[in-house]
Amino acid sequence: MERRRRLEESAVVGASPARVYALVSELRNMGRWSPECRAVWVRPGAGAGARFVGFNRRGPFVWFTVGRVVEAVPEREFVFDVGVFGLPIARWGYRFEAAGEGTLVTEFWEDLRSGGPRGRSADLLGTVFAGTNPARRVALNRAGMRATLAAIAETAAQGRPGV
Repeated sequence: MERRRRLEESAVVGASPARVYALVSELRNMGRWSPECRAVWVRPGAGAGARFVGFNRRGPFVWFTVGRVVEAVPEREFVFDVGVFGLPIARWGYRFEAAGEGTLVTEFWEDLRSGGPRGRSADLLGTVFAGTNPARRVALNRAGMRATLAAIAETAAQGRPGV
């Protein structure tokens, strides 16, 4: 059985879990925070089941992903799956825990590509459209998660509203 790649990064944010959850669950904010995501178009609807399209760019590479929110528990957890051309790519999520007067935010990522032809197709699409082979994806995601968490913390600390 193939082991899936997973990552977690955490940061303490100077705002309540309710505030941080509200910022993160507004998916359009990802376009401001993520080093790869440039914009998110959200279909009408909120919470678990909500669907969206992410427009991404890294250097000269441009691609889109189609996503669906799979968990939306206010002040606790927000999770979504993304794919491309019907192929599952990744699960992204955020957990929120009170930490003194702030919130410990943990961003996590799980590679949903499996072995076999579909997994190899997803890997090939990632290499062609995102310029990222599977070996580099873990390092890029770790750096991106750290940058995203820092941007979330800055937004929350400044009291700026979401999109």
